[in-house]
Amino acid sequence: MYVKSQLSWNVIIPAENLDVEGLMLQKAIVIRLMDDFASMKASKNLGYFMALTSLKRIGEGKVRDHAGDVLFPVEFSCLTFKLFCGEILEGVVDKILKHGVFLRCGPTKVYLSHQKMADYKYVPGENPIFMNEKMSRIEKHIVVRFIVVGARYVEAEKEFQAVVSLEGDYLGPISQTVV
Repeated sequence: MYVKSQLSWNVIIPAENLDVEGLMLQKAIVIRLMDDFASMKASKNLGYFMALTSLKRIGEGKVRDHAGDVLFPVEFSCLTFKLFCGEILEGVVDKILKHGVFLRCGPTKVYLSHQKMADYKYVPGENPIFMNEKMSRIEKHIVVRFIVVGARYVEAEKEFQAVVSLEGDYLGPISQTVV
């Protein structure tokens, strides 16, 4: 789910980037904030950092001892993406294995085990698929609607891992091939 968040961060501007003109300083702060935002990738509480939407306030700078850099408190709004248990989402099939399917959903990959799609059977071949008795197919590039069963954050990789299911009404493949 996409979430709009309000955050307060500290932006550090090196002394060599400081300029007498306020406009150039503001530009340097915004560029540094965007670089820091992009390198952050994700956090456990907020999810994946998707986009900076607005800059609310730049506070008064404070010179850091021994470095000469200036620290500016900044308040801004951003868009994040986080998976929640029980949430119904859609993803595109990325990879099919004998024991399940990997789907792309926003910035993350989720895993759909063959045990969580009881009606579907694995059909091996050059382009393996899962198919049920009604001839409904789960194959590469198909959009699938699923429910999130469990999600966890892996700090070392700054990524979320999720297990999803097709057990429920109106869940399963919902389109033909999407490229």
